[in-house]
Amino acid sequence: MSIPAIGSPEFVHWFREAAPYIHAFRGRIFVVAFGGEVVREGKFVTLTHDLNTLVSLGVKLVIVHGARVQINARVKEKGLEPRFERNVRVTDGDALDCVLQAIGQVRFEIESLLSMGLANSPMANADIRVAGGNFVTGQPMGVRDGVDMQYTGEVRKIDTAAILDRLDFGETILLSSLGYSPTGEVFNLTLEDVATSVAIALGADKLVFLMGEQGVFDHEGVLQNELTAVEAEVALKSGREVSEDVACYLPCAIRAVRLGVKRAHLISREIDGALLTELFTHDGIGTMISREPLETMREATIDDIGGLLQLIEPLEEAGILVKRGRELIEREISQYVVLEHDGKLIGCAALRPFPDSGMAELACLAVRPDYRDGGRGEALLKWGEQAARNRGVKRLFVLTTRTAHWFVERGFAPGNVEDLPVEKKQLYNYQRRSKVFVKRL
Repeated sequence: MSIPAIGSPEFVHWFREAAPYIHAFRGRIFVVAFGGEVVREGKFVTLTHDLNTLVSLGVKLVIVHGARVQINARVKEKGLEPRFERNVRVTDGDALDCVLQAIGQVRFEIESLLSMGLANSPMANADIRVAGGNFVTGQPMGVRDGVDMQYTGEVRKIDTAAILDRLDFGETILLSSLGYSPTGEVFNLTLEDVATSVAIALGADKLVFLMGEQGVFDHEGVLQNELTAVEAEVALKSGREVSEDVACYLPCAIRAVRLGVKRAHLISREIDGALLTELFTHDGIGTMISREPLETMREATIDDIGGLLQLIEPLEEAGILVKRGRELIEREISQYVVLEHDGKLIGCAALRPFPDSGMAELACLAVRPDYRDGGRGEALLKWGEQAARNRGVKRLFVLTTRTAHWFVERGFAPGNVEDLPVEKKQLYNYQRRSKVFVKRL
C-alpha cells in the first residue's frame, strides 16, 4: 500500500480516514484465509508485516491456510494421479500422506515467518505468539455423486472456547486445513470450509479471503466494492462467468454473513498491502459482503453533531449553505435526518415546518462530494417531501444560492420572499439574497 509522505495533506487525510477503523477494530476477531500460493510465491513475507500490524492494533487474529499447490506438487513427485470431485480432492491413503507432508511444510514456513523480528522492518520487536491445536473436529465427507471421498472431510465442530481462551491470552491462532475425529483419524478439509466455520463459530467481525482476483466484477467488468448477501447471490445465479476463486469463496462469504459474521471480504493476494487497504480505507480495494445494505437513512441524534458539522462546514465556507452554529443544530437536531454509510455520515437534510402557513422548509440538504453521483440528494429530497406530507404540509420551499437548477429539475418553481411564511420572511437575509423555490405536494 502506498502511503503519502508524512506531513503532506494527503497523509493527514489518509491517517484521519484510517483512525476510526483503528479505534473500532481493537479487540475484534478477524479470520484471514489464504491458499498455499501465498507461501509458494513468496508473498507471505509482506503479508506477515500486515498481519503484525493488525495484531499490534489489538486485533484478535485467526489465520487459516491451505496447501493445494504444495499437495499437488507432492502428489506429482510420487507419480500419483490427482483426483477431484467438484473441485474437491478425493483423498485416499497415499494422497493423505502427501496432504500431511505438504501442510506440515507450509505451516512450518508460516510459523517461522511470523516469528521473525527483523530490525528496521514492520516486524521489528514483533511479538506474535502463534497457537495451534486440535481446534477443528472433522468428519468424513462420505460418498459424493457416487464417489467415495475417503479421507476428505468437512468441519463437524469448532472448539470455540479453546480458541477464545488463546485469543484472550494474546495469541494468534494458526489453523491448517485438517480436521481430527474423536477416534483419532485425520481428514483433509477445504480451506474455505475451515475458515467459514471458524468465523461463524467465533462470531467474527471479519472473514477475509485472499484470492487470485481483486474481487467480484459486474457484467461490464467493474469491480463491485460492496454487495449484500442477496446481491451476491444474484451475481452467482445470473449466469455470468466468474473465476474459480470467486465461485469457491463467494458462497462461503454469503453463508458467513447470514450466520453472524459482520463482514466478509474477497481481496487479491497479488496486490501488496491489499489487506490493510481493504480494512483501513472507506472504499477498500476488493469486494465486501454484508448481510444488509451498508447505507441507511435515519433520524439524527445528538451523537451525530460532530459528523453533521464536518459535513456542512465546507459548504458553509463556500457560501452554499447558511452558517449554523453547534448550539443551533443541537436545538434543532430532531428536525434532521442523516444518510449513513457503514458508520460514516455522508448526507443530511432538515425539515422545518411552519404549521400556520401550511408550509415547510427543506433545509441543510448536503451530500459529501465523493457520494454525489448515487442519487442520494434525491433520496433526501424524497424523505423531505414525504415527511412534509405526513404533517399535512401542502407546499415545500427551499432557499438556495447555488443549486437553483437542481431544484427546478425536481419540480420546484421559482418564488419570491413574499411567498414565505411570516416567521421565515422576518428572518430572510437580504445580503445573502437566496433564491426562493416552492413545490406543491
